Amino acid sequence: MLDRWLDDSFSPLVKNNVTLLTATRLTTNACYRFTPPFIAIIARGFDISLAEIGVALTVSELSGLLSPFVGRFVDQLSRRKAMLIGLAGITSGALLSAVSPNIFLFTLGVTLISVLKNFFDLGMSGWISDHVPYEKRGRYIGITEISWALGLLLGVSTMGVVTAIVDWRAGFLAGAIAVAISSTFLASRIPAETHEVSSRSLDKDVRLRGRGWLVVATMFSTMCASQCIFITFGVWLDDEFGFGAIGIAAVGFGFGVVELYASISSANKTDEWGKEISIAVGCLLMVPGGLALWIVSHNLTLGLAALLVYILGFEFAVVSMLPLATHLVPTRPGSGLGFVIGAGTLGRSLMSLVATRAYESSDGIELPALIGAASAAVATLLIFTYHRRGGLVHA
Repeated sequence: MLDRWLDDSFSPLVKNNVTLLTATRLTTNACYRFTPPFIAIIARGFDISLAEIGVALTVSELSGLLSPFVGRFVDQLSRRKAMLIGLAGITSGALLSAVSPNIFLFTLGVTLISVLKNFFDLGMSGWISDHVPYEKRGRYIGITEISWALGLLLGVSTMGVVTAIVDWRAGFLAGAIAVAISSTFLASRIPAETHEVSSRSLDKDVRLRGRGWLVVATMFSTMCASQCIFITFGVWLDDEFGFGAIGIAAVGFGFGVVELYASISSANKTDEWGKEISIAVGCLLMVPGGLALWIVSHNLTLGLAALLVYILGFEFAVVSMLPLATHLVPTRPGSGLGFVIGAGTLGRSLMSLVATRAYESSDGIELPALIGAASAAVATLLIFTYHRRGGLVHA
């Protein structure tokens, strides 16, 4: 289905599997993205405060510090094996989250989802890097990245409806079943390519050099900005406007539409505009969105409009950053992407703690929105500096 967006310059192998990879990643993203919008509902289920469950999410996100090491490990595996290990781990983590009797086992469950999702994402990105030239990679990754939006639009919304009908534990169970089904299709369609594993093992250079660290820092700041909003908007809707699970799921559906538009726009424009300029445009768009939310957070219509602008900029920036990240260490896409993902998850872990406390201290989303806008401004400055210093030299 999605292969219609690719012309004949792409190989039959990558065209035939673009829909499969996108659909599989949709299920993994749904499990990963389920917790933040429903954080208040889950906290009530455990009879703990928002700040306490914020600590749990911080622990989960800190697992992203392992991403550079996971990236090196994944580069030693076949892409197929890395993806299947990730899918098995995500399924296990979602099941553990669903049955956890206390916040400690719940933390372990969502941490498993976070860690093993890196296996899948890095394995999939490595597979794309093996088969798609860098100059065309923005389009292919942009197409597969609609799974991030669809994970919220379809996945989290569906899990939210299940939560409203049953409870949040059933939501996690639905996500686990979806990932398990997806893994069976992927196992039957993606071939193992062991000859490429042996060729990668000859290259021991996995270092990230010079200005490449500016890209890592850009991802850190961008994810700091995103987490300020993603972890608090559900609580804001509940506290300020009395939204329940269905209402939050409906807003999440709307956000998914915006993210889908941003992903498609990135697929069409990132290769044309250049990866670095596209990232800067997305990050810069987040700044007025965050500032507007800071000002109009007590008005539902204006607040949601500001959120949509913020999310549009974030999604466009991150999707545009991924093809650049896969080429920071050209012969080891998992290693370069691992550094970037690790920085992003570190940013999310930091803001899981900061944003929940900022929300409680200001009794609203105003302070998290202001922190998010400032983080996005820093990200814009960092990627602009990277571009001015010459940008990517390996392409």
